[in-house]
Amino acid sequence: MKPKLVLVDGMALLFRSYFASAAMGHFIRLPDGTPTNGAQGFARHVITANTIFKPDYMAICWDMGAVTFRNDIYDGYKANRQAPPEEMLPQFDMAKELAERLGWHNFGVKGLEADDLIGSMVKKWQHEADITVISGDRDLLQLLRPNVRIALTKKGYSEYNIYDEARFVEEYGILPKQFADVKAFMGDTSDGYPGVKGIGEKTALQLIKKHNSVDGVLQALATLTPAQQRKIEADKDMLVISQQLAEIHCDAQIDVALTALTLPTYEGVTEQLMQDGFSLLARHINQNKP
Repeated sequence: MKPKLVLVDGMALLFRSYFASAAMGHFIRLPDGTPTNGAQGFARHVITANTIFKPDYMAICWDMGAVTFRNDIYDGYKANRQAPPEEMLPQFDMAKELAERLGWHNFGVKGLEADDLIGSMVKKWQHEADITVISGDRDLLQLLRPNVRIALTKKGYSEYNIYDEARFVEEYGILPKQFADVKAFMGDTSDGYPGVKGIGEKTALQLIKKHNSVDGVLQALATLTPAQQRKIEADKDMLVISQQLAEIHCDAQIDVALTALTLPTYEGVTEQLMQDGFSLLARHINQNKP
């Protein structure tokens, strides 16, 4: 029986936790006034995930700054995103520091996104472990493999929309690795790239089902409807760029052994967290002791 590995999209859980509580004005400040709602929520989410998925090993993956290699490909990439709220700014480092204090393993590489690290870990360990990826980002569905599932956050700390390869193929009618080709046509408003104007997910799926890839569609351009030909011709350059932006890169160097990613016992950590003002997290740990 293969060991279980959980890969966590740290930034996705941090943002989710921040906005869920900030909407109600719950910033859960330290005595010096520093807000902690996102960072403590992130850590509580991971602890709950560990009680649900019961992994043997775990890694937390982070974006490292706003600029990545995708900005070199397209300078509009994520350019439309608003700056994080002021109350969130101190919580990026705080979340990573809390993860370290809890004995978790943080990973981040300048110029890459958390998605690329997760993809690289999936590629490295897909045959050694049963892998569950925790995120709110549907882009990660392209990483599905026979031993890999994607748990998309759904509600609260404990509800997930879980995809395995069979469910994805049944719902979408394509292979997971073709999902980036679909995204290339439909674009991604949150990531700030348009794809092909006038082609949405439904048409994009039909095109990839029939022609397998962006290249396949371009080679068969003369067989498409006149309207589709016009739209693709008008945005052909952006289509190729969008495919590069949508594809998760899985070739980052991962210089760690799977067996090094063991989970901590949290012995003695809760008392110090209480003293430092992270009482919500300390109580959550005590309630979810392994």
